[in-house]
This record gives sequence, structure tokens and C-alpha cells, in this order.
Amino acid sequence: MNVNLYGTQGKWVMVDLGLTFADPGYPGVELILPDLAFIEERADDLLGIVLTHGHEDHIGAIPYLAGDLGVPLYATPFTAELIRLKLEEEGIADKVELNIIDNEGSFQLGPFGFTYVPLAHSIPEGNALLIETPYGNIFHTGDWKIDEQPLLGVPSTAEELTAIGDKGVLALVCDSTNVFNEEASGSEADVRRGLDEVIGACEARVLVTTFASNAARLQTLGEVAKDTGRKLCVAGRSLDRIIRVAKASGYLKDFPPTIDVDEAMKLPRREVMIIATGGQGEARAALSRIAFDSHPIKLSDGDTVVFSSKQIPGNELAIGRIQNALAAKGIEMVTERQAEVHVSGHPGRPDLKAMYGWIRPDTILPVHGELRHMAEQARFAKGLGVPHGIVQTNGTVVRLAPDGPRAIGHERVGRLVLDGDVILPADGTTINERRRAAQYGVIGVTVAIDGKGQLRGEPAILLQGLPVEEDREDFLDEARDAAADAVAKGGKDQTKLRESIRLAVRRRATAWTGKKPVVDVSIIRI
Repeated sequence: MNVNLYGTQGKWVMVDLGLTFADPGYPGVELILPDLAFIEERADDLLGIVLTHGHEDHIGAIPYLAGDLGVPLYATPFTAELIRLKLEEEGIADKVELNIIDNEGSFQLGPFGFTYVPLAHSIPEGNALLIETPYGNIFHTGDWKIDEQPLLGVPSTAEELTAIGDKGVLALVCDSTNVFNEEASGSEADVRRGLDEVIGACEARVLVTTFASNAARLQTLGEVAKDTGRKLCVAGRSLDRIIRVAKASGYLKDFPPTIDVDEAMKLPRREVMIIATGGQGEARAALSRIAFDSHPIKLSDGDTVVFSSKQIPGNELAIGRIQNALAAKGIEMVTERQAEVHVSGHPGRPDLKAMYGWIRPDTILPVHGELRHMAEQARFAKGLGVPHGIVQTNGTVVRLAPDGPRAIGHERVGRLVLDGDVILPADGTTINERRRAAQYGVIGVTVAIDGKGQLRGEPAILLQGLPVEEDREDFLDEARDAAADAVAKGGKDQTKLRESIRLAVRRRATAWTGKKPVVDVSIIRI
């Protein structure tokens, strides 16, 4: 969920505007957005939003938040096309100015000069940004790695990066994701060789799952299909979109023609290879639906699923659920632990060391990773001679120059959730109520009272998610009695009466279950 703000001479620019995906702590929610309150209060001084590349954690929040900011967007052609499609889907393409900048192009925003610097990554047009200011230059890497044999794009050479360092770099704002990896990230060409070996040895149907946005991997898989003599079938709308946009932007030129699902299922199993989304366990993605027999693609005993992606921390249970379902069908599975079927798009320690040597920054500002990753990169850079380092947390305000580098304050930051079509605070009333209901259950109590304050009829009680199971009717009897007793003790103050009923029913629920459910009381006056 990357959002970076740079300010100088009273003006601001934003680099990236991404989202992240919800975990079970946000029931009913799929997408998490950044809370931009800080810059919304300074919107008149925000000059624009500059995008490094097209991954969701860098551009995903644009259709939900960019319109309200009211500033232009800047991106290279492939990234701009992905953004354009998002804006069209949201119906705001005519309300947001989207500027396409040539690869390696430069432009000026107030006191900021920007130059796109291509670096290798797992998506076309992964870019660093050289940001020139009156007080010094910033090199903002975005997501990157070193790849001597990239399949898509031409990253900057060591000589070109050294020339940037020769100009003087005040701060290197650098990807920290793989800082604990002692080995370099590796080349996409190595993955092709590994996949050729694995898939070439398979005698039945093969499905390869990877991130839809990993266009470099799609290029690799297209070559592997040709290498192994298999027809290629693509399963997943997000894959279709990336392939379409990549081809329109001049990439995937040699990608083989694909066949539809019906044809794939009719071919001899040895002659087909399927690319599908869902390697992170996403319930609605193609792989999950295939594993649980709710997709036209069918896999059976002897088929193989290759997980050509890294397991993201937090997704272990979801991925395990799918792998168990596949195993029950007799399907073989290959992950990066068994064969070289994946390389990361982020820098390991040798990549970082090389970047420090080329750029030679005065200060390292680690970003993109958890706090332990960023702290480790600061230590690693210091050990390799980078003079200064600041480990930030979300909301940290850092002065780089003059009179820096140093942290000078902290601003409120937070999360928003996209709940259906509504954007809400991640820890606001709605989501907190939903968490409580999910954790403790809900009891609805309705009582009818006449003008004398006497109970008319029996209290009506509705249970949701309370663990009483076979004792349900016995519990309901006690809960109704508790509500009736509270009414009998009465009082004319309706607010106090409602609270008395609520507490009485909840006490019975706690005695039965050990839980304190949400109790909602309605009083009907007759």
C-alpha cells in the first residue's frame, strides 16, 4: 500500500497510490486503502501523482482516491494503460487527468524535476525516479532487482546508474523486501530453464499459477509452452487484461496464440498447459475454483500444478487449503522449494550492495517491507559505508535538507476500507461492530409493553452466531425469562429499560457460553 510524499518550498508531490488486501481482521472487506488525510488538508499545494509501475500496491487505490485529490497523474505507457482501464471501470476517466510520459522521459512539477529510470522488475516498465530538487537529488527505486537477462524491457546499465550517482544523490529511497536474502534475486532466464525441466518431464496436464501482473513470467511461460510442445490456455480475467495491455504496449510480441477452455479439455492431457490465477489461495480465483470443481477446467490424478510464485506471509492457510484439495485428487504439486520455478522481483543483499555502489547516497531511507526489513536495510547500508540512515514508520516526517537528515515529527496516518461501494475508516464504528458480531455473536431482543409498562406477550429473541447449538431452545427460554424479569422491574425511562434488558440477556448468554455477544434491544409501545 505504497504512498510516498515529497515536499519542498511549500509544494508536494505524491509517488504511487497503492492498496493492500484485507485479512480476516476486516470481515466482509477485500481491499484496504491508505488514509490520505494529511495531504487532503494540503490538497491546494499537491502538484501531481507520479507512478513508478503498475502493481496493485502502487496504483490500486487510484480509482477510489485520485478523483477527490483533483491532481494530474503521470505514468509511462504500460502503467498508464492499466490506470486508464481502472478509471474507465470506475466511470471517472473523464474526471482524472492522466499524462503519459515516455520511457526514460523527464518532466517538471513546480520545484521538482522527475526522470524515469528503468529497472528490472516482474512487470513491464518498472521504474525508479530521479527526483531533482533545489536542495539535492532523490533516487526513489520503486520495486526493482538486478537481472542480467531480463525478458521484458531494457533496464538501466551499471554505467547509467553510476552517472546518476556522479551527480550527487542526497537520499536513496530503496525497496527493502528481500534484504534478508543472502543471494541475488536471480534472472527470469533461470526460471525458464527450471520450468522447461519440470514441465518437460510431466506426462499429463500441467497448470502453472502465478501473479497476473507478472508479465515477465507470462513471457517466460509462453516460451516454455513452445519449448515443451504444449498448447497454451489462459484462465483468469486479470491475466487476459495484462496480456492485452502488454501486447498493446509493445510487449509479449512472441506470445503464442492461446486456446479456449473447451479446446483445452478436449486435447490429450500431454499437449496442454494452463496458466491460472490464484496461487495465493484467493477464494474466487481460477485455481481455487478448479481445486473445488467449480470451474470448467478439470484436473485429475497424475496432472501437475506448478506454483510459479512466492508464498506471501499470511496466505499460508489459504494456500494450504487449495493444496490439500489438489492432493486429494492425486495432483502433483511443484513449488519454488522443489525446483527453480520462481525468482523474486525484489533485490537481495548483493543487488542492494551494487546499488549503493552505483548511487553512493548520503542517506538511505528504507521503504517497502515490514519494519524488520527496513531496519535491517539501514544496518546493511551503514555497514557498506552509507553515511546516514533513517528507519521510518508510517507517518514519519523526515527533513532531508537543509539541516538534515532527521525525523522532525509524526503525522496521523491510517487505513480505509472499501466495503461494498463505500469507503469507511478501517477502525470506525461499522467495522468494529462487524468484528464484535463476528467474534461474539448477536442477540436481537424485541419486547412489547403496554401503557402501564406491563409486558404484552412473550419477548421475541433472535440468535446469530451464538454457540448454544443443541441447547438452543433451553437457552432461549432462559433469555426470554431474563428479558421478562427486566421489564417487570421496569421503570418509565425507556433508555434505562432497554439497557436493563440488554444486560440481563447478555448475562444469561455469558453464563451459558462464556461469551459476551452484541445484544440489540427493541421496545414496542402498545
